[in-house]
Amino acid sequence: MSAPLYNVLFLCTGNSARSILAESALTRMGGDRFRAYSAGSRPRGEVNPDAMALLRKLGYPTEALRSKSWDEFGGADAPQFDFIFTVCDSAAGESCPIWPGHPMTAHWGIEDPSDTVGDDATREAAFRHALRLIENRLSLLIALPIEGLDRIALRDKLREIGRSEGASSGALNH
Repeated sequence: MSAPLYNVLFLCTGNSARSILAESALTRMGGDRFRAYSAGSRPRGEVNPDAMALLRKLGYPTEALRSKSWDEFGGADAPQFDFIFTVCDSAAGESCPIWPGHPMTAHWGIEDPSDTVGDDATREAAFRHALRLIENRLSLLIALPIEGLDRIALRDKLREIGRSEGASSGALNH
């Protein structure tokens, strides 16, 4: 019997940096168990060039990455999500659409590396730090015995992951 495939959506307001990093990282790390997507409530319309440059430099998948609205995932032909994670505090505070299938949700807030001002090396360091925090959380998600946990235990584990190292101040309150 093959393992289930889990669809995961990462949400951020602009869908240009953190959610993009998470989509690419899970695509790389998730193997055939996870399919990653990202979207934003008010997408910027383009991926942050620093995020894209880092992902390309590290050999992460970038072909399918684009800044898009969460409205794209509201139609009947959209994937049904098993997990939805907000990665920015402002998206976590917004009224999200009603997602079919009752996906598990958690807030995994991380400070926005796009806010970093400085030269190329300084900005790259900020994006590398955000990516490392995302990868750490994804490693914890991937290691979870998802099929063996009831919904309450799984919800608690997902929220605990969101409070791990590097959690933004808003993540500590969810």
